[in-house]
Amino acid sequence: MIRKIRKIRRQVPFLRILAVATPVLFATTLLAQDPVEPSVLEDVFAYENAGLIGYLIVLMSVIALALVIENFVTIKREKLAPPILLDELEELFEAENWKDAIVLCERDKNYLTNVVGAGLSKLGHSFETMQASLREMQTEEAVRLFQKIGWLSLIAAMSPMMGLFGTVTGMFLTFSTIARAGGPVSPAELASGIKMALITTIFGLAVAIPVSVAFYALRNRVLRTSMEINAMTEDLFERFRSASLRS
Repeated sequence: MIRKIRKIRRQVPFLRILAVATPVLFATTLLAQDPVEPSVLEDVFAYENAGLIGYLIVLMSVIALALVIENFVTIKREKLAPPILLDELEELFEAENWKDAIVLCERDKNYLTNVVGAGLSKLGHSFETMQASLREMQTEEAVRLFQKIGWLSLIAAMSPMMGLFGTVTGMFLTFSTIARAGGPVSPAELASGIKMALITTIFGLAVAIPVSVAFYALRNRVLRTSMEINAMTEDLFERFRSASLRS
């Protein structure tokens, strides 16, 4: 089993390096920027400048941060397939104690036990039937994980669109001011709309870039973790293939 997992890890080295290096490069770029004065930040986050759209984007960023932290904490092999639980299952399979294995899978629900439980539910059937049930549950669990991180993809796609909406709104307010004036307009009168256009664009991109990086890092983690756990379950049920060939 260890050899299988190592083989899978070697198949995705580029994805793993990309997932780790991209956030580091992005953070380095941010740190390289000149420091912003507090008064400028207050001006950026002022409601009359950011507007309702800007504050909605800020709310999206808070939700995205919570999702990123939660997903990075929960989506890892130690959580989805605890090593202690795997050892218990291997011992029960070696002893052919299928009843206790089924009880264990029903008691501790996670990716590993759900897949193993689906395979054990077909005990007494052919190996092909057990394998079909096993792979069906593997697909279902992987889809569940992708749905879990899918909200980040939605936020990454929506935030620049919200920023564009704010840009258009700000430009509309600017041209409305010009139309109402009916003559020469001072730059100060146009500043409010232009500020909204620029600030919402900044907010949208500032949310979309790191959230996109986090989403692809998590997507790669889901792919790698699901492949590793699937290899574990395939290895556990390999004994049924041998029994089927002997019979």
